[in-house]
Amino acid sequence: MSVNVLYKTSAKANGGRDGRAATLDGTLDVKLATPKELGGGGGAGNNPEQLFAAGYAACFIGAMKFVASQGGLKVPADAAVTSTVGIGPRSAGGFGLDIDLAVSLPGISRADAEALVQKAHQVCPYSNATRGNVDVRLTIA
Repeated sequence: MSVNVLYKTSAKANGGRDGRAATLDGTLDVKLATPKELGGGGGAGNNPEQLFAAGYAACFIGAMKFVASQGGLKVPADAAVTSTVGIGPRSAGGFGLDIDLAVSLPGISRADAEALVQKAHQVCPYSNATRGNVDVRLTIA
């Protein structure tokens, strides 16, 4: 499948889960630390799962706003997505992710919220990237 790329960014990581990651333009620079649950020291710093969770949550709100702009409901200013990303060994070998997205859409009926979330899940690039590869559970909070 081809993509009409409208934006690109690049980031470089050094030192793996206990190093640094930064965008090449310098707008993001984070110290990385491996969580204790994965055998690390759990010190100050972020990990790839935290960065993925934050990105997915923000992107999903953007997808809901896009869907709404196509003639749907207006996404409330206080809409929120809590993305919970888990990591662990896969039964087939290697490691895999497990994702929960809890969506809060104050002032929107449950039926309308569910419809909006399902449509957003079809257009969100993170959802499209994970579909068929990662369990993603959607709930209305």
